[in-house]
Amino acid sequence: MAGPVLEINARERRVLAILGFVGACLLPLAIPFGIEALVRSAQGENDDLRQALADVQDARGKMRERQAQKDALAVRYAKTTPALAGYLEQMAHQQRLEVTDSTPLPDIPHGKRYLEHGTNIHLKKTGMLALSLFLESLEKSGYAVAVTKLDIRKRSGEPDSYDVEVGVASYERTAAPATSPAGSAKP
Repeated sequence: MAGPVLEINARERRVLAILGFVGACLLPLAIPFGIEALVRSAQGENDDLRQALADVQDARGKMRERQAQKDALAVRYAKTTPALAGYLEQMAHQQRLEVTDSTPLPDIPHGKRYLEHGTNIHLKKTGMLALSLFLESLEKSGYAVAVTKLDIRKRSGEPDSYDVEVGVASYERTAAPATSPAGSAKP
């Protein structure tokens, strides 16, 4: 039993020999090109991994910044503001200002974690320098307070004399609501 190659004629054998020769010549060329394609794909993956590592390193700095801001905020809210009306009167007396009256405002919840306490005070015959020093002392107090209202009216006939209404809000961080673990039954 002769193989199928022996049954073909001479012309077909010559074509088959030429194709085999061409294939044998192209095989050594195909191997380096294939290896180069594999190396380039591995380099692409390595470049992607390098970029991902660089992104992680950049994100670490941003995360440290965010954590520092979060810690500073926690420190600011950890320091509870004293009774607002008394505190404002004390700060005003330090600047030689007279508080004629104070009006407490209702507490306003801000979400589940923050509560705003407000008070309006009236200052009579106030100079602009004393007023600005009073507002600056509130800002630099270290407490979570904000001036929410400032109404300045010039007193006629008196230089550097104003009637002022100042609204101040203090913010308090309340305890986080207790959450029950998933799957636990509530009583």
